[in-house]
Amino acid sequence: MNLQSPYLITDMSQEVFHCKEELKLDSGESLPGFQLSYTTQGHLTPKKDNVIWVLHALTGDANVHEWWSGLVGEDKFFDPTKYFIVCANLLGSCYGSTQPLSENPNTGKSYYYDFPNLSTRDMANAFDRLREHLGIQQIDTVIGGSLGGQVALEWSYKLSESVKNTIIVASNAKTSPWTIGFNEAQRMSIESDSTWGQNHPDAGKKGLEAARAIGMLSYRHQDIFQASQGETEEKTDHFKVSSYLRYQGQKLANRFNALSYWVLTKAMDSHDLGRGRGGTAAALSQIKSKVLSIGINTDLLFTKEESQFISKNVPNGTYREISSIYGHDAFLVENEQLNYILKSFYLENNG
Repeated sequence: MNLQSPYLITDMSQEVFHCKEELKLDSGESLPGFQLSYTTQGHLTPKKDNVIWVLHALTGDANVHEWWSGLVGEDKFFDPTKYFIVCANLLGSCYGSTQPLSENPNTGKSYYYDFPNLSTRDMANAFDRLREHLGIQQIDTVIGGSLGGQVALEWSYKLSESVKNTIIVASNAKTSPWTIGFNEAQRMSIESDSTWGQNHPDAGKKGLEAARAIGMLSYRHQDIFQASQGETEEKTDHFKVSSYLRYQGQKLANRFNALSYWVLTKAMDSHDLGRGRGGTAAALSQIKSKVLSIGINTDLLFTKEESQFISKNVPNGTYREISSIYGHDAFLVENEQLNYILKSFYLENNG
């Protein structure tokens, strides 16, 4: 990690943070210690006031310059020649952070199904430990989409005046029954796999393929399916969309594991900023930072109304909307619109 040299400002460093302190969880359980894989790009200014912290979505990783390449990189909106950009892998994810396949220090064996339930609040608390480790006192911007947006909102509440801007993209303050239902259907698919319950890294792999297919139906809008998977010939079987969903399921199952997917979807279900804080509106009213909430007009998973609820209930909120046929996934696709929205927000709120 480069914190000092002005000559290597675009270098990317990938490291692992090892926390040996116990992390108490919302479930009442705890992790005796944990690790987070993270990347940094750019360098800190002498005042250490140029930190951009990006939070990834459900199956993302710390390589934000790859999955959000339209937003992060040289000559992009979040440019490492200007900012110190941090992106850490979520606790529970299988890209270098503590997760069900990690070794339980108390037993010397992998957790597997004994891994504790996590909440978005737990994930935010883990990120705060990393922030302290990096010596960061003030964050210019916390930004996240989908599950990452949920964790970002929780963390913004915790950070209080230590974060200047909070950007929540295609997310919400409390997970809806609709979204929980989609997640439960996916977990039921994983459960139906005959290998689920075995202590093996590939347990539930075929079930994960089916879960991803279900997930894709919520990530995209009907219009994009029609545009990209519509048929021009008359047929009774072997439809393009069938092959597409099977391919997407296999693609994810080859890079992710079902145990992490289970934990992360459960964490998404748990999201409720107002839990123990007097309700969502009351909790939102306590957020100190400037908040930009971005909705998507065709999002079926996290509706634009949920994004509007955030901006209406924080003291300093702004709502902007992406117009797209891509549905929920538009926040990863519509880079031109997203850049325009961010530029306008920063000009209006940060001079």
